[in-house]
Amino acid sequence: MKDPSKQIKVWTAYTLVFLLTSLQAVGGTLKVCSTCAYTSVKEAVRQAKAGDVVLVDGGVYQESGIEITQPIRLIGRNNPVIDGNNTGQIITVSSDNVTIQGFTLQNVATSYTRDDAAIRVRQQNNIQILNNTILKTYFGIYLQYSDGIVIKDNVVVGEHLDRSESSIGNAIHLYYTDNVQIIGNEVQGHRDGIYLEAVKNSKVERNTSHGNKRYGMHFMFSDGNAYSHNTFRKNGAGVAVMYTTNVRMEHNTFEDNWGAASYGLLLKEINNSFIYNNTFRRNTTGIHMESSSRLDFKNNDFERNGWAIKLMTTCIDDTFRLNNFTGNSFDISTNGNAQHNYFEHNYWDKYTGYDLDKNGVGDVPHRPVSLYAMLVERVPPSVMLMRSFMVDLLDNMERVLPSIIPQNLVDERPLMKKTDHDNNREFVQVLRQTASAPWRER
Repeated sequence: MKDPSKQIKVWTAYTLVFLLTSLQAVGGTLKVCSTCAYTSVKEAVRQAKAGDVVLVDGGVYQESGIEITQPIRLIGRNNPVIDGNNTGQIITVSSDNVTIQGFTLQNVATSYTRDDAAIRVRQQNNIQILNNTILKTYFGIYLQYSDGIVIKDNVVVGEHLDRSESSIGNAIHLYYTDNVQIIGNEVQGHRDGIYLEAVKNSKVERNTSHGNKRYGMHFMFSDGNAYSHNTFRKNGAGVAVMYTTNVRMEHNTFEDNWGAASYGLLLKEINNSFIYNNTFRRNTTGIHMESSSRLDFKNNDFERNGWAIKLMTTCIDDTFRLNNFTGNSFDISTNGNAQHNYFEHNYWDKYTGYDLDKNGVGDVPHRPVSLYAMLVERVPPSVMLMRSFMVDLLDNMERVLPSIIPQNLVDERPLMKKTDHDNNREFVQVLRQTASAPWRER
């Protein structure tokens, strides 16, 4: 039997350690204002101990080179402005367990050798960057070799104007940084709105990325991530996902990404990923995909794009079901006759078939690639012939006697009506019973 007095001594020791740790964690408050003991943010941060709060009152502080070396909370009250005056990086985080909240940070000059940012974090964990406004900086928020980061409810605005891509940085830039939450931010006016390279197990949610020179979001070599309920609007191109596996892309809006080489979503060498419930509206190309395999596209809307999907012949074993194609100049385009992908139960507004048994599914297959789409893919200037009588005649002849368009790129069971993604559970049950190949449940 254990000695009760010995147990009491052990629990007493644990209690003392807990109380001492708690007292240390609470820390003190260092106030910064024009009439406070500290009038400089940099000096207050330098004097702060672990667990302290540096509370900065409203006003303009002409400072840069602020380095946080202790686990503290740097909090702005009444929207204080820290103006770097283009003299260098504003805040560098060199400690774990740091919060930066409630500031306007502005004026960081282009720095080709240092990649200066408003907030820079390197090799630190458990950092929170919340409710800040970042204006006219090279990079906005730059993280590398870190873990457990929350970037939430910030506004990051650059001024790319007519500057080259090399002279502007990214709004939110992550490199080898895992377990990150990027939530509810607005980013614009940078090279890329959100950039992720070698980032794993992270989520990008409820952000708006618009007016960026290259991509609204760009990520590479970043497995196991999810992005949902984001809007990518009027960027050089919407989103580029490259060399990645196991990505979930759901409930996003890609719209008004126009340009000679623009698209809503670029998928390059992507595998085993899921594209569900997204809207692609008024993009030059809704989705451009190449060398991508085992992707599942379901419940997406393609509305009034130039090309809804450009599907290169290097893509195999991709599945397209319950998607709506309405008002696009071209629904599907490809660069060859070989196709090893699967289309079924999609709605196509260009479908001219019939439904004699009234089950909501067309009785004749639909071939979404037109002869004219194949011609434009091979001879781009021929797009000038769009809407001409001759183009319609050629397409009708190809439907009757198909010889050029890919024979196996076909929706065997097209839907007669546009599907309501929010209320189609019963309809899906019927479709499962009539599907010509097993449904993928993912």
